[in-house]
Amino acid sequence: MTDLTTTGRRVRVAATIAGLLLLLAGTFWGQDDHFPFGPFRMYSTSPDPNGDAKDTRVEGVDETGRTIVINEANSGIRRAEIEGQQAAYQADPSRLSRIAEAYAEHTPDAPPLREVRIVIRWHGIENARPTGEHRDEIIADWIRP
Repeated sequence: MTDLTTTGRRVRVAATIAGLLLLLAGTFWGQDDHFPFGPFRMYSTSPDPNGDAKDTRVEGVDETGRTIVINEANSGIRRAEIEGQQAAYQADPSRLSRIAEAYAEHTPDAPPLREVRIVIRWHGIENARPTGEHRDEIIADWIRP
């Protein structure tokens, strides 16, 4: 085993100090996107024990009037992608037509969709326990012209 050179030690100490400074700065001023140096707040907070729980989904209505839950298996689009672009879909619901196109590509034998909507189901929570009640809120809706 050989000893580290003075330069080697200085490089390791400098790298350690830089890592610690990044970790400290991320703790105070960082966001989740700065992981691993950000605080990753997703796990550092708790929800309101009496607040409703949010469950986002995408629904389509085909030409027969049947409501279909749009998911990765039948559209190739993950729910996280929808949730990440939720504000853009709300600002411009015509973007939901792309989901109808993706559904048509993945399920060519199914009737085409005449409507696509993003629905948030709010599950009732009381004392950190589900109440069994829920309400649906449509936040973006596209209807084929």
